[in-house]
Order: sequence, then structure tokens, then C-alpha cells
Amino acid sequence: QVQLVESGGGLVQAGGSLRLSCAASGRTFSRYNIGWFRQAPGKEREFVIAISWSGNTDYADSVKGRFTISRDNAKNTVYLQMNSLKPEDTAVYYCAAGSQWRGGISSYDYWGQGTQVTVSS
Repeated sequence: QVQLVESGGGLVQAGGSLRLSCAASGRTFSRYNIGWFRQAPGKEREFVIAISWSGNTDYADSVKGRFTISRDNAKNTVYLQMNSLKPEDTAVYYCAAGSQWRGGISSYDYWGQGTQVTVSS
């Protein structure tokens, strides 16, 4: 079992930055791939970025060059650094843990409760 808690969301102006954190409980955290997803009002939840247990990364085209992901296994935490934010980045951001790399949203077994990110124009 892995429990995930996101933090760091908030209101920021377009062009600004935010860093989200995903803190996990459980001794097996380092074995999981961690992904970030987001869901805007009226839209489906979509993939944003992920980091594998070994440090490989995967990005949605919409965030390449703006978002980066990192993990600190000693702290059981994954970070999402978001730069050059746009109003269309506004959404609830969720982190999730899974065992299958690039297996899609259904491959993630554990989810956090989400944190709101709002980017004003």
C-alpha cells in the first residue's frame, strides 16, 4: 500500500512558476513509477509527466520544456517543477503510483487527493 499526498498548489500569474510535491508513505516507494495527472473542469483526467523507479522520465507534449519531474527516494517525495505556466495549465493536479511504465492511466494503482493549480491571465 502507498498513500500519496500532494501539496504546493495555488494561484499564480501566467508566466510564473510553482513546485508541487507528492509525499508518499510506505517502504516500497522507491519501487514505484510516479506520475502526475491533471483534470480541468469538464475535461477528462490527462497525463502530464512521470518518473520511473529508475529515474526515466516521460512528458506530455504540452508541458515539454516547461515542466520537470524529480524524485528523492530518501524523502519518499516526488517534485513537479512547473515553469512558464499558462492559463490552460489550470486544473487539479494528482500524483499517482504504479508498477507499469508507460502503461497509461489505468496502470496507476494509488492516487493522491489532488491539489488545485490556477493560472491567471
